[in-house]
Amino acid sequence: MVVQDTPARLQSPVELFRRRLFVAVLNLIVYVGLLLWLGWILSHGGWDAPKLAILIAFAVAAPWTVLGACNAALGYWLLHLRRDGLEQAAPFVAASRNGQPLKNRVAVLMTIRNEDANRAIVRLRAVKASVDRTGSGDLFDWFILSDSCEPSIISREEEAFAAWRADSGVDADRLHYRRRLQNLGYKAGNIRDFCERFGAAFEFMIPLDADSLMDGETILLMLRICEAYPAIGILQSLVVGAPSRSAFARIFQFGMRHGMRSYTMGASWWGADCGPYWGHNAVVRVAPFTRYCELPKLNNGGNILSHDQIEAAFMRRAGFEVRVLPIEGGSFEENPPTLSDFVARELRWCRGNMQYVRLWGLRGLLPVSRFQLFWAVSMFIGAPAWTAIISLAPVAAAGAADGFPSGSLKAFYALFLTLHFAPKLAGFLDVAMTRGSGGLRRYGGAFRFLLAAVVETFSSFVIGAVTSLNVSLLLIALPFGHSYDWSGQRRDAYGLSFSDATRAFWPHTLFGVVLFAVGAHLAPTLLLWSLPVTLGYVAAVPFAMVTASTSLGAFFVRTGLFSIPEELVDDPEPALDLDGAPERSEASVPAE
Repeated sequence: MVVQDTPARLQSPVELFRRRLFVAVLNLIVYVGLLLWLGWILSHGGWDAPKLAILIAFAVAAPWTVLGACNAALGYWLLHLRRDGLEQAAPFVAASRNGQPLKNRVAVLMTIRNEDANRAIVRLRAVKASVDRTGSGDLFDWFILSDSCEPSIISREEEAFAAWRADSGVDADRLHYRRRLQNLGYKAGNIRDFCERFGAAFEFMIPLDADSLMDGETILLMLRICEAYPAIGILQSLVVGAPSRSAFARIFQFGMRHGMRSYTMGASWWGADCGPYWGHNAVVRVAPFTRYCELPKLNNGGNILSHDQIEAAFMRRAGFEVRVLPIEGGSFEENPPTLSDFVARELRWCRGNMQYVRLWGLRGLLPVSRFQLFWAVSMFIGAPAWTAIISLAPVAAAGAADGFPSGSLKAFYALFLTLHFAPKLAGFLDVAMTRGSGGLRRYGGAFRFLLAAVVETFSSFVIGAVTSLNVSLLLIALPFGHSYDWSGQRRDAYGLSFSDATRAFWPHTLFGVVLFAVGAHLAPTLLLWSLPVTLGYVAAVPFAMVTASTSLGAFFVRTGLFSIPEELVDDPEPALDLDGAPERSEASVPAE
């Protein structure tokens, strides 16, 4: 029997196959073209081991950049060159405008483990207040799902929750606190415990992390979509960075926000019913999730750490669609306040995503779902490849023969950097090309926006260099049984001393110094050209210290630099208090 539509009857599988074939061919053309071009450049003067290693490393690293550029181009085309771009990428959006009252009960879950309890509950209370203002609050129950193990933190959780209930009056019966005695299965096990104990009472759940924020109107919009399409099992929102007092977080979230906008629009155009799930700030249909999305144990008996993409693959395998809502606004997360915290988060993700290699062969997964798992792995395996290229480039350049096409190499380098930054550039261009109050005015005007874009772009070179070296070292260590534990996060701005920064980033400085010394000796011209991608190593320590400065963060807030639109809205009663958390306290520092 020929399937005429996807499970939610939103699109034809034939049309989606054509889209995916187009994207695959486009990526293949760009990828092979780059590989052949680089191979032609390196072949001058004959092949040797360093040149061959560089070509192989580039073949490993380039796919992530190529698909990112293609997604960004598709997203910009949908945003600005088609009137029906949103309908093409997200045909379900029209259902959100039906204005129908909600019918089903919803559980909002905040999973926490050794977090600052007061801080987390402030955020959940802000979300609840925003939902209550929509008039639909009586359909929602609110759960604090704790996996904390530190006695002092547990005590503060219980006190903070009791205070919330005491303030809630008639709503107190819809507030729930549950703490597990054992952290079985980590966060995924925490969610599964909820589903098995309480899930039968709810049609939908909305998982939130301790740093998550969503406004009531966005939540209602997503729920209306899911009620209109019973075959949508997961609807993921486009999560952006929340306003922050941290200089590092402000810089990073500014670039991330613009890099995600066009990229997500383009990816949703071809990913469609096999979209991503990021584990939070999403609407999840409880019954099929409980029945079909239980995680298996790994071959060694261990638990899956990065649970979200596997759960999305299982949901789609069960006949329910996984969709992403590529609309910016109303869904937020906090970014790490320092470079050290950012690296810690990246390493945890890396360790979790690398487990997907063991899961590619699971039965019944759709091809696009398998690709999503592969793509989550490729996000990190490119790091050691780039590190190898940077390390070997001076050696290869030193052996270059007369007549080496240096002009062609420079053009290749410039083109590849452009492709690498394509998602971000497309996002910047999207803002610049949007007229009226929806464009540059949302970011405080053209000058502030341009200055922030330039500074963020340079900062991303440092962040990229630091992260790639850390990930490379982790991937080397993992086969030898290295374990990387991460019990919690620092979420509020705090200063970083010289000794702390040096202790965290001396390997990067050493690597950069050696790289500069070798480059200056073997290929000084190449060293000059490579500064954008090599300077970040030696700049890691001062960059980490400067961007952790609370004074610099306060200056950014005061001047509006790296602001996001939500900070600049002039509304005496905003739908969601995005900056209502208490200042950093001792409880916000996780046990390590």
